[in-house]
Amino acid sequence: MILKGNQRAHGKELARHLLNDRDNDHVELFDLRGFAADDLTGAMQECEAVARGTRCKKHLFSLSLNPPEHEDVPVEAFEAAIARAESRLGLENQPRAIVFHEKEGRRHAHAVWSRIDGEQMKAIELPYYKTRLNEVSRELYLEHGWRMPDGFKDKKNRDPLSFTLAEWQQAKRTKQDPREVKSLIRECWSGSDDRKAFEAALNGNGYWLARGDKRGFVAVDWRGEVYSLSRMTGVKTKELKTRLGDPKELLSTDMARAHVAAQLTPKLKAWAKEERARAEKANLAAKFQRDQMVQRQRKIRDDLKRKQQERWLTEEKARAARTPTGIRGLWGWITGRNRKIRQENEAEIARAQSRDRAEKQDIIRKQLAERRTLQRQVKLAREKQQAKLQELNRDVALAVKLRKVPETRPEPKRGRERGSDHIRSRDRARGRDDDYSPN
Repeated sequence: MILKGNQRAHGKELARHLLNDRDNDHVELFDLRGFAADDLTGAMQECEAVARGTRCKKHLFSLSLNPPEHEDVPVEAFEAAIARAESRLGLENQPRAIVFHEKEGRRHAHAVWSRIDGEQMKAIELPYYKTRLNEVSRELYLEHGWRMPDGFKDKKNRDPLSFTLAEWQQAKRTKQDPREVKSLIRECWSGSDDRKAFEAALNGNGYWLARGDKRGFVAVDWRGEVYSLSRMTGVKTKELKTRLGDPKELLSTDMARAHVAAQLTPKLKAWAKEERARAEKANLAAKFQRDQMVQRQRKIRDDLKRKQQERWLTEEKARAARTPTGIRGLWGWITGRNRKIRQENEAEIARAQSRDRAEKQDIIRKQLAERRTLQRQVKLAREKQQAKLQELNRDVALAVKLRKVPETRPEPKRGRERGSDHIRSRDRARGRDDDYSPN
């Protein structure tokens, strides 16, 4: 189970993100501890109000817990992992919220703690929290017998195509998979030995070399998006300068954007917009199926929740009726009969809670399996969309170079179609599905 944490502020924005049921199939506020509020937004507002009495800027600690794909991980395993991380970080008994997300056939959890010690009114220090979380992650992989990611075994084997939050947000704007963008730019870099060759490779795929404000070298696409070359290629700035020369010789980011935008005539912009919309249609059928499935699954869960609540009330009344009242109750207290009844009720409550949790987990397990089946279809549709978007990038680059809008949409070449097969084989080799969703 991979654990990623960070210190942060802006609890209201975090609550909005965690409760987002538009980008997630299912969202469940599982637990609130140490708050007067019974909702996540109110809980985060409480944290912020307490933090105002201190000088702490990042008064929250947010943790995400991602188990291996296709593993059936019960709630108890998530709770145990959260408790262990909490203990290692020194956050025991701090106000805490737990939220579960399900998306694309995967279930993961988020935990959020207040860092402010309410008695001493100061923030709890979290030194080396990344190291401690990595230690907990390794322990969980070993204890559960899960296949440990290569990056945990050796830092050198970490996925070079991983992406940051900023890259993910950028991908949502452009509808492109950030891993594919990164892979493409790396291919341009590895296939060139000087700036001229690298620029030609970038230009042919719809990117232009420019000088970044802080990052030295960047690539600008025809949409105006900026990509850090050190991040995209995995190469240090010194090596970039050795091959590409002085970045001052290049256009600035703003000038590169203006240069590209000046060549995008209204007719070319309209054509590119039309082709991008056509590429996105490949996802519509699968997206419709996903929406229908999610709505149906949510109804099943709501029905189960209502059924369990009704059954719980009935059982509560039955348990209350067992306890004698009046003189019989007094006599039962004297003889110890009431204590025996209370113990029986507590045992029955524990069994009922275990039963309800098992029923819920069984439905979640079945629905995740159903969602994974659909996800395979979604993934194929997404790969087709990505192939079309990459083809569009190349066509726009060619149109800019020739200053001519294609009369008809050219058919993709067989060599380019092999890209999606390469993607699938690459993901199978890594033992995972694509968990990126740009739509």
